[in-house]
Amino acid sequence: MPENTDLNPGDEAAPGTPGTGENICPACSGSGKKDGQRCATCDGTGKVTEGIGGA
Repeated sequence: MPENTDLNPGDEAAPGTPGTGENICPACSGSGKKDGQRCATCDGTGKVTEGIGGA
């Protein structure tokens, strides 16, 4: 497992985990803000880590 285990609520795995990739946050559409506040899903980064490949 990668050293960086700082997960945001919308992350499915830690960044750098094999079989995952970075994607645009579905809650804020990548802006990092929702309803004028920092997006709680991505913690304001606009990105989430998701599983890829459908395995």
